[in-house]
Amino acid sequence: MYYLDHRRDVVRIPPARLGPELAGVISELAQQQFEGKLVDGQSLAVTIRDVKPIGEGHIIHGDGGVYQQVEYEALLFRPEIQEVVEGAVVEIRKFGAFVRFGPLDGLLHVSQIMDDRVNIDEHNQRLVGVESKRDLKVGYKVRARVVSLSLSEISPRDSRIGLTMRQPALGRFEWIQDAHRKAEERGGKRPAASATKKAAPAPKPAAKAP
Repeated sequence: MYYLDHRRDVVRIPPARLGPELAGVISELAQQQFEGKLVDGQSLAVTIRDVKPIGEGHIIHGDGGVYQQVEYEALLFRPEIQEVVEGAVVEIRKFGAFVRFGPLDGLLHVSQIMDDRVNIDEHNQRLVGVESKRDLKVGYKVRARVVSLSLSEISPRDSRIGLTMRQPALGRFEWIQDAHRKAEERGGKRPAASATKKAAPAPKPAAKAP
């Protein structure tokens, strides 16, 4: 899920970047340093904005750069176990399909795609159910659930995220719509009253008193 967070950190300003346009330089360096990185080991900083320096910078002996404390607002993305996500298939491999949801990719192993044996056509980037004939291709939109999660601080985009679609209301969007339609057909609609149904006989008038 996405959320906003106000944060503080330190930016190193190289000597060559010191000058009159320091505010813009600090904002640029903060974006380079923090965007696309993991925050607290569990959230990916998608973008940052409103970077503001706090107080004066500090110079460390033997380092000509200036270390400047800053505060900023960050848009973070934090995937969670059991979270339902929606994304698009971006790659088909022998062992399954990669799905991009938000800024990260998750793996749909062949055993977690559908309740059917799956044939893999890696050359044509296609997965096909043997009996159901349901297929999955690059570009198809899907809904899945996160079942395993291991984020990489060194390279967040190489994080290991396991997905499943073998649960109700999950799968390729067209499969979900088809399941809803079939469920409505099984439930049926209340039939209208038959036009040929005979009306109930009118009650007999009460007998007059003698």
